[in-house]
Amino acid sequence: MSTHAPHAPQTARLVALPATLDEAVAALAEVPAAVPVAGGTDLMAGVNAGLLRPAALVGLGRLAELRGWAYQDGHALLGACLTHARMSRPDFAALIPALASAARSAGPPQVRNAGTLGGNIISAAPSGDTLPVLAALEATLLVAGPDGDGRQVPVSHLLAGRDRLRPGELLAHVRVPLLHAPQTFLKATSRTGPSRALASVAVVLDPVRREVRCAVGAVAPMPLRPLDAERWVASLVDWDGERGLDPEALAAFGEYVGMACIPDPAPGEGGEPGQLPPAVLHMRRTVATLARRGLGRALA
Repeated sequence: MSTHAPHAPQTARLVALPATLDEAVAALAEVPAAVPVAGGTDLMAGVNAGLLRPAALVGLGRLAELRGWAYQDGHALLGACLTHARMSRPDFAALIPALASAARSAGPPQVRNAGTLGGNIISAAPSGDTLPVLAALEATLLVAGPDGDGRQVPVSHLLAGRDRLRPGELLAHVRVPLLHAPQTFLKATSRTGPSRALASVAVVLDPVRREVRCAVGAVAPMPLRPLDAERWVASLVDWDGERGLDPEALAAFGEYVGMACIPDPAPGEGGEPGQLPPAVLHMRRTVATLARRGLGRALA
């Protein structure tokens, strides 16, 4: 997976089909402008729309090492070519429930069967369903590069544009902590069934660190973490007891998250408080509802 999708000069197209990760990195090093492609659900949409003309393609379909997952020091090491359909299965849901829930809602079956975790990350579409979950889990990206050593990038850094894949680099794996605690993913759409998110919320409990982590997707270019709201509600949780919160506290958390992610506009010149447009106010209420319900289910 690469963030680079340049327009090609008027020359012959190149296609490489490596069988190993090393071969894929070597192909990218030989043609740094090449674009890795796995499921192609986003890439081909851009090509068909005339928005992208990749200089070359490096197909990742033969890289079995990127299509599964393994355990590593209390973490799950997820291959970048893991499909949404594979993440939807019960064995994966037992591992990382919120990510499985997000994968199940990622689109119709043909999209879930082709679309990959790495593609979702690299495309970084605001409505990407897995992104708020990865942000709440504080996942780390393992990047392979031509120097042979590779490097690690916090997922939040890539999504915020603070770090990007360099020419010749490939997103190989995603390392996710296994918290063995409740976690939820909810989203609002414009219709029933799998559809693009209008707003989404992931809530993750971390009993070891006594943290509640929340990430809101689709309302901004990247997932938003309402850190003050997280710290406030974590201070209310009885981590050694039932962990439940009363409805008023859950509602207050939802409002806190909604205000943090969609704040009131600055006062006007006369000091009058700014007013949100009705559609934006409705979105804030939607975020508040998702956050309230997500935390309530996690604590239930």
